[in-house]
Amino acid sequence: MEYLQQHLREYLELHGYWILFVGTFLEGEAVLIMAGFLAFGGYLHITGVIATAFAGSFLGDQFYFYLGRFKGKGLLRSFHSIARKFREALRLIEKYGSLVAFISRYTYGFRIVLPIILGITTLPARTFLWINLISALSWAIVFSLAGYLFGKSASLILDDVNKYEHYLMLVLLGFIMAIWLAHLYHAWKLKKPARERLARMRVLKALRGNKI
Repeated sequence: MEYLQQHLREYLELHGYWILFVGTFLEGEAVLIMAGFLAFGGYLHITGVIATAFAGSFLGDQFYFYLGRFKGKGLLRSFHSIARKFREALRLIEKYGSLVAFISRYTYGFRIVLPIILGITTLPARTFLWINLISALSWAIVFSLAGYLFGKSASLILDDVNKYEHYLMLVLLGFIMAIWLAHLYHAWKLKKPARERLARMRVLKALRGNKI
């Protein structure tokens, strides 16, 4: 067990921050919470985790914003997943205005799409940059500390938390997976009326075709 812990420590020291950077550039809540927990275990430094997550998150959203600004209309034509969420995203923008730039990374399913669509709109690039800076920093602190404080709380209950850190990691992964599945179920439930309407339309179309 000590050999595995040493091997894990050496691997994370070499690659941990790069993995975290890539993960937060793309989406990253799960990888950031795990990184926070690993920081509690001494495999990473919490300040390094926050700084890396901030950089990855900030640069990721800047990239998606400019992708929308220069290639947005082409993306809408080429990718149906972005086009489907376009109207929903516009409703959010109409309702919350530039605040959407702050909450985009906190919204499940819109983390990448919202900055792209904001890039298509007339939102000034400088305004997005400052909002993105504040949002990325708050996001990095909140989710990294969530993992760190999970480990801290476990240490108050367990006498030797190092003996159980692998089990705690599995518990944390299970908790993250449960939240992810809950989000999927909620999204599926919201789309159920639309699926039922589409099914009825197909039945009516088939019936009309048979009459002809």
